[in-house]
Amino acid sequence: MPQTWYVTFEVHKRGTLPKRRSPRETRTFESEAEARPFAREKFNEGLIVFAGTLNPFLPRRLIPSSDIPSWIEQDRGEEVGGHDDKRDPEK
Repeated sequence: MPQTWYVTFEVHKRGTLPKRRSPRETRTFESEAEARPFAREKFNEGLIVFAGTLNPFLPRRLIPSSDIPSWIEQDRGEEVGGHDDKRDPEK
């Protein structure tokens, strides 16, 4: 399966190099479900996090740092909702 999501996060300066090429690092994932836990981990470390879909994947999505808290919480809501739906087929 192709990589369709990315999570970009700031990298802490370590002081070993006089100048970093980029203060950010990016990881790619096959799905939004895989990207969210990683984004949650980096956000909980206190880092600035962005996420979104890679081109040419459609529909295009960009999750700015200001929306990351609500985006990562959606995962928890879907997990709870998903389990309830499986238990009660009438819902």
